[in-house]
Amino acid sequence: MREEGKEVTDKAGSGLQQKFDEQFMRKALDEARIALGAGEFPVGCVLVLDEHVVGRGHRQNSGGALSNEIDHAEVVTLRKLLADHPGIDCSRVTAYCTMEPCLMCYTTMLLSGIRRFVWAYEDVMGGGTSLALQGLSPLYKEMMVDLVPDVLRSESLTLFSRFFQKYSYWQDSLLADYTLEQWNRSRE
Repeated sequence: MREEGKEVTDKAGSGLQQKFDEQFMRKALDEARIALGAGEFPVGCVLVLDEHVVGRGHRQNSGGALSNEIDHAEVVTLRKLLADHPGIDCSRVTAYCTMEPCLMCYTTMLLSGIRRFVWAYEDVMGGGTSLALQGLSPLYKEMMVDLVPDVLRSESLTLFSRFFQKYSYWQDSLLADYTLEQWNRSRE
């Protein structure tokens, strides 16, 4: 389905592509589990080029003395990728994220050249992939992106529900309420 400069792919996609998407999403989920184990918001990100992981990372500093809203999994991972692989052609990189990238992460990756985004769980509070690129300046207007939502969604939902049951970050937010509601519905 095409929508304002975006190719929104049904999560089923082609059989082989779906298999790759699930394989790499599992790696992003591993990163999210590391974050959760450290008491961080469980967002994991894996960057893939030619079916090889070239970058991986997870959310950092979502709480504690260094708490900030910059160290999102996607930004941490992208910084590491660019440091480890100067000159990499990001237009061939796919971003696998356990949560839909927020507006900051989405536009940062777009400006870095990434055009394919696969995520597990929707960010109802701050997801950036619904940004209408066609209504923006020429810098964004010409970008064609491929968006693949809901890959291994239930596995990601489990991690976020565990987080919101235990930690205070974004507690009582639309995202926390929605996540816990989704979790309860999935168990009925």
